[in-house]
Parts: sequence; structure tokens; C-alpha cells
Amino acid sequence: MDAARIRVEAQAQGFARMGVCAPDAIPHAADRLGQFLAKDMHGQMGWMADRANWRGDPTALWPEARSVIMLAEPYTPDVDPLSLLEQPEIGAISVYARNKDYHDLVKKRLKRLGRWLVEQTGCQIKVFVDTAPVMEKPLAQAAGLGWQGKHTNLLSRDLGNWFFLGSIFTTLELEQDTAGVEKCGSCTACLDACPTGAFPAPFQLDARRCISYLTIEHKGLVDLELREKLGNRIYGCDDCLAVCPWNKFAQEARDAGYWARVELVAPRLDDLVKLTDATFREVFAGSPIKRIGRDRFVRNVLYAIGNSGQPDLRPCAQDLTDDPDPAVADAARWAAERLAT
Repeated sequence: MDAARIRVEAQAQGFARMGVCAPDAIPHAADRLGQFLAKDMHGQMGWMADRANWRGDPTALWPEARSVIMLAEPYTPDVDPLSLLEQPEIGAISVYARNKDYHDLVKKRLKRLGRWLVEQTGCQIKVFVDTAPVMEKPLAQAAGLGWQGKHTNLLSRDLGNWFFLGSIFTTLELEQDTAGVEKCGSCTACLDACPTGAFPAPFQLDARRCISYLTIEHKGLVDLELREKLGNRIYGCDDCLAVCPWNKFAQEARDAGYWARVELVAPRLDDLVKLTDATFREVFAGSPIKRIGRDRFVRNVLYAIGNSGQPDLRPCAQDLTDDPDPAVADAARWAAERLAT
């Protein structure tokens, strides 16, 4: 099977870009991951350390694989997400989470392409989207889709940085693409934009200070020092992505599943804070936000209320000071106290 033929089919299935690399094309990734873990920069994400051997060496994940097909799918927003940070009464939700779960959307497309590949060649495949111990960004760079920028996310001359990655591991021997070369130059826009200083150096991320980590992965109380810096970001953060100059080449999201639901573009904090477990599940059915649960989400909303400077939101916080969840109750007390002063 010729890689060019697969590329044509991948585009027919809706992918914007495709590249191919060998499973052993990222020997440096294991060292980089090891340094990250040794400094405890992964915070509470213990699963990163548990399967570090697979992450650093894709050949250990599936020894039979001979090629890795990396695919990109854009989810570029219609409106600059930074504009939402100027409206303290609403909650800012990361662009990728404003509609359907990208894991499901990308995986369905990968499976369709994978089935076609199996039918055409009889090869074996495995498909992965973010949830498996696969270091997709280094593999995507090795496959020529772009390069890891100073914010550690993947950048592309053709797509900017608003795109998801998926991978198909296959037993086929395919021609490999030339690896991407870093083109950030002297630009530090992404590093300068980070509200919490989560980048100790270019190309390094301390997840423990990253707002995406704090609002999604971190359980329990957020450090007092960092709460103010969350602003009105209640799920994820797009600051470092949004300021990247390469986004002038970003492509429109092709799948309607990535188009923002109107009610999630600028949701009001006084509505979100009232969500019960049942209503939370109803509102966020099919959304990646559902994974963190009502308690962590409402905790984030209360931090945003505390940062809002809106005294009329104080009763919303006061109502939850005795919430059964300790982190929610603590956040409510913190918010109510801030708004009282």
C-alpha cells in the first residue's frame, strides 16, 4: 500500500493532514518524559508515571507495529477565546470542550479509515486518541505534521495549533515522512501569555501550575496563590494557544461536532453554580466536561465567582458553604469572603 493512497482516503474521511513515522522514531521522548516525571511536574496525574515505559517507547506498546500513521483534525474557534476573559460574570470554557467529546469524534473517523486500510491490505491496526499511553505530539512531529512549540503543544505551518491528533499503528511497512522542524524562532508569545507562569523554560511545562491541569485533573483544593490567577476559566485554558502567530494559517473546523454549543460559549456563573449532580450530567452529556463530575466543576465555578468582583454573586457562593463536598464548600467560603470585602 502506498502512503499517498492512504493520504487521499484520510482526507476523504475528513482529516486535514496525515504523516507517517516509524514506531521507534522518538528515542528522545523517553528522556524528556523522564525529566518531567522526576521533577514531579505531572502533579496528581499518576497514570503518566505508571505507563512511562510505553509512553517513551511505542515499540513496547505494540511490538508488531511497523508504521505509525498520524492524523490531524482542526477545531479552530469562530471567536477569539481571550475575549471571554473580559466578561467576569460568565465562565470561560476551553474551545475544545464546548460541544461533543473529541475522543469520540476522532476515534470514529480513525476507525473508518482503519477499516478501509484493513480491507485493502489485510494488515493489523490499533487506533489511539489521547487516552492511551501514546506520546502523540512527538510522534506527530516525527511524522512531519509540525513541531512542538515552546508551549509544548504541536504547531503546524498549515493548521496553526488548533487541531486534535489521532494515530493508527499498523503492521504495514510505509514510507516515512520527513520530521517537522521547530520554527518558533525568538517568539515567546505563548510563554508570556500564561497567567500562572506554568512554563519554567521554553518547551517545558509544569502541569502543577497549568490552568488546564488545575481545572480538569487536579482533585481537591487549589492553592490560594493560584486561585486568583484562574480568573473566570472554569474548564481548561486557551491563552497560550490563542496568542500563537501561526494561527493565521488555522483552518476551519470541518465537523459540526466541534462547533460550539451556544449555551457553552458564554455561560453565566450564577446558572452553572446551581448545577446538581443530575443536572450537571444532563447538561454535559456527550461532553468531555462530564468526566470531571459536578463537584470539581462547581468548585471551579466558585473560584470564578470569587474572582468576578461581582457582589451580587455572593449569595450564590454563600448557598454552598456547607456543600457535602469539602472542596466545593471551601471554594464557596473563599468566594463569599472575597466578595464581602
